[in-house]
Amino acid sequence: MTELAAVLFDMDGTLVDTEVLWWDATVEIAARIGHRLTDADAPEVVGRAVEDTAAHLVRVTGTADADGVATALTAAFQERVDRGAPMRPGAGRLLAELAAEGVPFALVSASPRSVVDSVIEGALAHVPFAFTLSADDTVRTKPHPDPYRAAARRLGVPDAACVAVEDSPDGAASADAAGCTVLVVPSMLPVPARPGRIFAASLEEVTLAGLRRYVADGGDGSHGGDGEGGGGGGAGTPTAGGRETGS
Repeated sequence: MTELAAVLFDMDGTLVDTEVLWWDATVEIAARIGHRLTDADAPEVVGRAVEDTAAHLVRVTGTADADGVATALTAAFQERVDRGAPMRPGAGRLLAELAAEGVPFALVSASPRSVVDSVIEGALAHVPFAFTLSADDTVRTKPHPDPYRAAARRLGVPDAACVAVEDSPDGAASADAAGCTVLVVPSMLPVPARPGRIFAASLEEVTLAGLRRYVADGGDGSHGGDGEGGGGGGAGTPTAGGRETGS
């Protein structure tokens, strides 16, 4: 039986409510280069690395300077984050529970180091992460498995003994590919249900006991829940994915 060894948290849209800030920043930069952002752009923006969103804007506008677009996106996002990013409901309580019980946890983000540090110095200043990983700390970022594999190695624990908490398709794909068990707490985009993923509507539903049961069950979520996928987690236990979930 596998025991929970660590919890790895995504940042944007999972622990802090920054996805809307990223969207607003992208709206601003897209307009600057002649593109009106719509819901059709969301899969190329929400939960994506800066370079991926910049590449998308280059494709739809014909702008040649991808590096310049990426720099502008980062600056616009950074400006918004510096004004403050509130924590997501239930995040503070869950982080405090993990810390009190001595369960290691780390931050694994696809945001640039400058943005991660800004959030760490602000909304997450009180959180005792074992360490933080940014998009600048691995050769490839999400949806590739590199960030979560690097985090597990740094903690010295098996990938399968880690729960990765994510809110986006790219983030969930990254954690899946790394071999982590995956808890999806949706934010702005639907995340498809797959074997080994469980869903909670909010971190307010998630408890350490539920995470431990989930890992022990091999990610099938059979210990609880009151619905199919994406729904409530009953007595603090997320539910196994049976349908797509979204905000």
